[in-house]
Amino acid sequence: MLNKLRSPAASFLILFSSFLFAASLGAQQPPNPDPLNDLLFPPELVMENQSAISLSDAQKNYLRAELLKAQTRFTELQWQLQSDMEGLTGLLKQPKADEAQVLAQLDKVLASERDIKRAQIALLVRIKNNLTEEQQHRLQARRAESK
Repeated sequence: MLNKLRSPAASFLILFSSFLFAASLGAQQPPNPDPLNDLLFPPELVMENQSAISLSDAQKNYLRAELLKAQTRFTELQWQLQSDMEGLTGLLKQPKADEAQVLAQLDKVLASERDIKRAQIALLVRIKNNLTEEQQHRLQARRAESK
């Protein structure tokens, strides 16, 4: 895992993503950098609090099935992103990079990143929709207590 994080493509992706994130923020940083944090529930939070929110067996089974599907999808998407990044870094390694090719490959990288974010949000929405309103309130309270 550590070697994967140290790869040039991964380092470039982290640096590039940080650049894009900083550029998108502009001069001001919003008071809450993640506006979705209070509206959605990561699987870990639900699993850690399953007793506290009285998660039913049917809900647990649903969550397990959704996580297994998501894990498979995320693996596919990560492979695609790595492939797209390799293509981009390969183009940028040239002494004279063809701008049109670089930008076309960048579009592929950004599309892969968008697909990953979309899959993440879709999973979180399915998790939220599987919880009752009362369970959601309990999770929000538990999250607030741990801050």
